[in-house]
Amino acid sequence: MQSSYVPELPNAADNPGRCTMTERGRVVVPGILTVIATVAAVYFSGVVLAPVACALFIIAVLWPIQSRLEARLHRVFALAIVAALLFGTFVVFMSVVTLSFGRIGRSLAMDAGQFQLLYNRLAEWLGGHGIALAGFWADNLDSRLLLRALQGISARLNTMVSFWLVVLLYVILGLLEVSDLGARIRRLTDDNAARIISGFELSASRIRRYLLIRTIMSAATGIAVWALATAFGLRFAAEWGIVAFTLNYIPFIGPAIATILPTCYALAQFQSPQSALIVFACLSTAQFIIGSYIEPRVAGNTLGISPSLVLFSVFLWTFLWGIFGAFIGVPITIAVLSFCAQFASTRWLAELLGKETIMDGA
Repeated sequence: MQSSYVPELPNAADNPGRCTMTERGRVVVPGILTVIATVAAVYFSGVVLAPVACALFIIAVLWPIQSRLEARLHRVFALAIVAALLFGTFVVFMSVVTLSFGRIGRSLAMDAGQFQLLYNRLAEWLGGHGIALAGFWADNLDSRLLLRALQGISARLNTMVSFWLVVLLYVILGLLEVSDLGARIRRLTDDNAARIISGFELSASRIRRYLLIRTIMSAATGIAVWALATAFGLRFAAEWGIVAFTLNYIPFIGPAIATILPTCYALAQFQSPQSALIVFACLSTAQFIIGSYIEPRVAGNTLGISPSLVLFSVFLWTFLWGIFGAFIGVPITIAVLSFCAQFASTRWLAELLGKETIMDGA
């Protein structure tokens, strides 16, 4: 009689490590796929979600003003005052920024031949030292490239106007719904209702604080750039200050651009690499002192996120939503971490990526 051998199947109790790894895989893999699907959805739905995100950001900033006015006036009149304030601020800010960028852009277009001459000299000098510039730059860097870039910026500005009109409509409707939405959430019998309210309040408080700190530091940077440009005799000193003020709302990337642009303009105006280097060194020093020394001491740990996460947020949301994402990426991250801190299942994420003060509801 021939005997058959039946292999014994491994028992999970005999190898708990393998069972644990399998269970982790069942949790981690769907989690990774969910994150990828969420990022893809946010990317492709940016046309719809970006105005909503911007409107929520503005509502968080304006709601304290709206609530104080509602205590003294009818809701409709309070909303009219807030909407007029928002619209007036937007018109003044966009007019000043557009005028400043426009004057600098027209000057750059007029000096395009000068930039071409400087580039040719640089290419010749590098070629004499055995360094050849890349073929793309050697063949395509001319005044027409600069003009096309300026035309693209103008087209984006026109698109931005329609974008902000949609945002304004969302803000007006959203301010009317804040009180009613809060009341509906409080009527929920679920224990998560209080956490949702707390998440909204903490997010709004931190976003307002972030905007206040960023505005003060951007204004200080703009004044410093204006003073340095005036001292060096750089044309459009006030415009360069406004450009620096605007771009400093984008952490890390904005200050770098606000330093490089005046340096390139100084090179074309003064025709001296030494003068351009001095301008670059002074502007970089001002940016470093304000951004790396003064701002951390003013902000402290109140924002609840690390500098590395700030930089990652800027790059991530710039990739997802373009230049608008660069401006609003950090507030979105602040709101996400504030909500994560309210629930036990996601509190570990806030503890890992945030700072201790976010747990304290500061």
